Amino acid sequence: MSSTYRVVQATEGVFALAERELTAPGPGEVRIAVEACGICRSDSVGVGNLFHHHPAGTPIVPGHEVVGRVDELGAGVTTWSVGQRVGVGYFGGHCGVCEACRRGEFVYCTDQQILGDSIDGGYAEYVTTRASGLVAVPEEFSAVEAAPLLCAGITVYNALLKSDLWPGDLVAIQGIGGLGHLAIQYAAKLGLRVVAIARGEDKRELALQLGAAEYIDSSAVDQAAALQDLGGAKVIIPTASSGASMSSLIDGLVRGGTLMVVGAAMDPIEVPTVQLLFGGKRIEGSLTGTPLENEENLAFSLAHGVRPMVEEVPLEKAADAYARMLSGAARFRMVLTVDR
Repeated sequence: MSSTYRVVQATEGVFALAERELTAPGPGEVRIAVEACGICRSDSVGVGNLFHHHPAGTPIVPGHEVVGRVDELGAGVTTWSVGQRVGVGYFGGHCGVCEACRRGEFVYCTDQQILGDSIDGGYAEYVTTRASGLVAVPEEFSAVEAAPLLCAGITVYNALLKSDLWPGDLVAIQGIGGLGHLAIQYAAKLGLRVVAIARGEDKRELALQLGAAEYIDSSAVDQAAALQDLGGAKVIIPTASSGASMSSLIDGLVRGGTLMVVGAAMDPIEVPTVQLLFGGKRIEGSLTGTPLENEENLAFSLAHGVRPMVEEVPLEKAADAYARMLSGAARFRMVLTVDR
């Protein structure tokens, strides 16, 4: 085995191919030989060091949709084995001892490692992370198929499960992109009546193919009024990264309905209080999921044929793939592959 490995690192937003020394995992850690890593819009947080999770001016290896095989175990790791198929998502392992962990709220761990931000991520041939963050990945998946499900997939799947929805309920998915094209599939497979919302008529056919029963062109009609014409949505899941676009959806909810936010936006959601008070409506956020929930997500996806639409790119072309993702041109998830 070589003593070095290749990474694509970002320093203040500038990408470069580099070599790193291959080091042994520490206690409680696992080193993964990466097979594929999805590119997510949230990678921009680490690339730009927006939350200052790593020292300014130091390179970070982005990427938090990682699938590969266990390459080496650190001391004390007994529940995983070398060669096992695994993945890791946005959170690279909870600490197990903070207040949130003691309450079983592992997603909100205050000492959570964040892949591609506070620790190096998956734009690399190897990645090392806490064993507590690992997800068992079924062999039936290809690495390229499974990688986007570990972040984009679990994000929308969990949002649906948390929404107190029953088969036949009307749920609206705003945006048919990296998150939205998966959300439509999950919602349809859960037996929900799905309304897809996007700008323009060019996405109607795809939305219906993915499982939507109805399509609303938000550039042609008032989307909230159109939802009310269909009876109103019990839950609306906006996947676009725009608070302003989310604000205009509140009136499309039925009484007691919920706007379940999964898309991170820098601008605020603005809503008149009467919209909430006189309809018992709620705005709620849903943040990814635990490793066990991710395994349940993979099992559901495998059983019901939920798959991402991806474009494969070799690791060394990561900068180009990242730029394509940011431009909105990707159809719909960019996935890096490692040639071994």
